[in-house]
Amino acid sequence: MFLRKLALPLLSIAVFSLAGFGQSRRVAPTPTPTPKEDEPVRVLTEEIKLNVLAFDENGKFVPDVKTSDIVITENNILHQPTSVRRIPANVLIVMDTGGEMRQVKSLDQTRKTARAVVHALKPGDQVAILQYADAADIVSEWTDNRAQTLKAVDRTNFGRRSVFVNAIDRSIDFLMKSGFDNKHLVLITDGTDSNADARDKTRALNRLLSTDISVHVISYAQMEATDIAPRTKSVSNSPPPQALPPEIAAQLPNGARDVATAPKWKTVNMDRTMLRKLRARKADLEQSEVQLSKIAENTNGEMIVPTSLDEMVEKSALVAKMIDASYVVTYIPKIPLTEGSGDRNIDVTSKRAGLIIQAKRKLVIPAEVFQ
Repeated sequence: MFLRKLALPLLSIAVFSLAGFGQSRRVAPTPTPTPKEDEPVRVLTEEIKLNVLAFDENGKFVPDVKTSDIVITENNILHQPTSVRRIPANVLIVMDTGGEMRQVKSLDQTRKTARAVVHALKPGDQVAILQYADAADIVSEWTDNRAQTLKAVDRTNFGRRSVFVNAIDRSIDFLMKSGFDNKHLVLITDGTDSNADARDKTRALNRLLSTDISVHVISYAQMEATDIAPRTKSVSNSPPPQALPPEIAAQLPNGARDVATAPKWKTVNMDRTMLRKLRARKADLEQSEVQLSKIAENTNGEMIVPTSLDEMVEKSALVAKMIDASYVVTYIPKIPLTEGSGDRNIDVTSKRAGLIIQAKRKLVIPAEVFQ
């Protein structure tokens, strides 16, 4: 008997093979052909793993969820969980510290936001830090030492570029290599990339959907897009700042008062190259917000879209709350992954009164499963 494991991000597949042994030696009057080994008998066992959140009706974490409390629906087929476990979280915080056209995003603000997440996580959670700008680098390995993690946050550096796709790929590799369960990725970012094209970005984000990583986003995208919007217009109807307050202008002599209070001409931006860049940047930010929101939704994560820098820091605690309300749930799909085609849409609901389960996951099955 031998055991062969097919390593996949979200699912575990064990293949057992039983081979027949050769017959025992015995004296025979005439030679007989050497018996062939029996063909292996393969028994395929699949297990899908995902994180689910558990609250009561007042929004408080429920600490005693059991397998009998929940039911799983995969592509409208009911399943029962094989296990429900409560274990500390393993959180990789990804800090976007670069970008050549940023206006709102800053290294200081990203550090503040990362610190807020670290402070809000429960003791026992392990945290690692990845920064990306011109390159994606692990700044701090796994540790539950908060002082060590906060020092790593302060060591992050500014860069001119923004390699978002490289950061996603590096994050997946780092998290999956850990062998941990209850894995969470926290992105503090605007989601744009200085180099990668749309296909590379889509590929990287879809790769997350073949894992058991929950993705949480604290996004700069809306604040950046709002800030840049007035400068994307060649002709602006927005009046320039008044030279004098209205109450002062009203006290001027007639001629001077007329000049001071007269309607202003529209402003015209003649730099067409810059206009194209600004418009492309705004469109990229808007598309990034949609993509980030979708990946958070499809991995049972939290999406924070603040409208101010203060709100960005304040709402970081909500991400930590969701992370620390997680259970790891496993189940065996009734339709084997090697037989089904297409994505799997997974929902987990509660059968227990007063228990609210939040779990929705889209599973993209890796191509190697079908090989």
